[in-house]
Amino acid sequence: MPINILMPALSPTMEKGNLAKWLKKEGDPIKSGDVIAEIETDKATMEVEAVDEGILAKIVVPAGSQDVPVNQLIALIAGEGEDAKAVAVGGGAAAAAPVPAAAAPVPVAAASAAAPAPVAASAPAASGSRVFASPLARRIARQAGIDLAAVKGSGPHGRVVMADVEAAKAGAGSPGGARIIPMPGAAAPAPAPAAMASGPSADSVKKLFAEGSYEEVPHDNMRKTIARRLLESKQTVPHFYVTVDCELDALLALREQINKAAPVKDGKPAYKLSVNDMVIKAMAMALKAVPDANVSWTDSAMLKHKHADIGVAVSIPGGLITPVIRDACHKTLSAISNEMKDLAARAKARKLKPEEYQGGTTAVSNLGMFGVKDFAAIVNPPHATILAVGAGEQRPVVKNGQLAIATVMSVTLSTDHRAVDGALGAELMAAFKGYIENPMGMLV
Repeated sequence: MPINILMPALSPTMEKGNLAKWLKKEGDPIKSGDVIAEIETDKATMEVEAVDEGILAKIVVPAGSQDVPVNQLIALIAGEGEDAKAVAVGGGAAAAAPVPAAAAPVPVAAASAAAPAPVAASAPAASGSRVFASPLARRIARQAGIDLAAVKGSGPHGRVVMADVEAAKAGAGSPGGARIIPMPGAAAPAPAPAAMASGPSADSVKKLFAEGSYEEVPHDNMRKTIARRLLESKQTVPHFYVTVDCELDALLALREQINKAAPVKDGKPAYKLSVNDMVIKAMAMALKAVPDANVSWTDSAMLKHKHADIGVAVSIPGGLITPVIRDACHKTLSAISNEMKDLAARAKARKLKPEEYQGGTTAVSNLGMFGVKDFAAIVNPPHATILAVGAGEQRPVVKNGQLAIATVMSVTLSTDHRAVDGALGAELMAAFKGYIENPMGMLV
């Protein structure tokens, strides 16, 4: 039976993608795990792996195609014992048929071409029995809390594939449907995104300017996603702001001392700390010191995180992306520095994996390198906070009743007031300021 390859949803916000390149051509053998194509998402360029084996019989969507909807058929694989040429000829009509609008935008690689597989009504496999399923099917089942032992596989040799799990999700409420079971760490369904306000039409705005006096640049997927998510945040999240000034002289002295002591490897220092690296560490340790602020708001409960995962805004052509430093409070400053440099470089090349920029428990946005004194950032759900960092600059301060000069940095914490109110935000900022002004505390 032919196997459909569908346009995958490689991030929660992806609705369309660009099929940048095919890495296999028609007639090539395909093995499970082979990288078959490159897809440009709203955040990065991702590699797509095949789940099943066979022959690439037909490429339905050619390389270079723009705005291909998630779950649209993009290629056909001839399964074991099938004639690839017959599949290519017979699959032409099916290829033109649009994917039903009800199809959920979930990560996919290769799925059965048959209609959604019937859900098994049988009891789950006996303890110790192995359930054969693709890694993608296992991940989706784990997120949805579905017992794979109760799902009948339609893939080669009865293997459970993504389409089977989707069918199980759709039929879970019907008699004989697959069991929904509580799974450790199963993710709660994401809330439906708010519709992006259309804003003024292009035609109405263009009438205000002389023809030829402007260049019209169409919105790409990243800019559309940023616009939708930030509008949703400002419309649905009650923002509250807390600003503090932090003296940096002790931190700058420690940074210089640490960088001078860096061992040299292959003619280069093993690390070179930036102020931003130390801000990341200080924010992570502040969240550990004030755990009630390390939270995410949901309609039914507060998610209180056990780790401080710090997203860091990185500017890339056309927008920005927020790679995440996981469990930053337990990492050394040198480890944070090297990890951040690697993530930023791959972010600008649009080579990050989804797990490297999704999630996080807060974020840091630093515009100090542009000379910005202070600003307020927009909370990016599911985060409840985001720290906006300004430039360190010499300012007059009063110490012991005497006027002095100090290097001062203004930082503003934006909070989701439902999760982090004013007093809690102030407590978090006091902890952050303490680590910045007494940076030796970050080394012990």
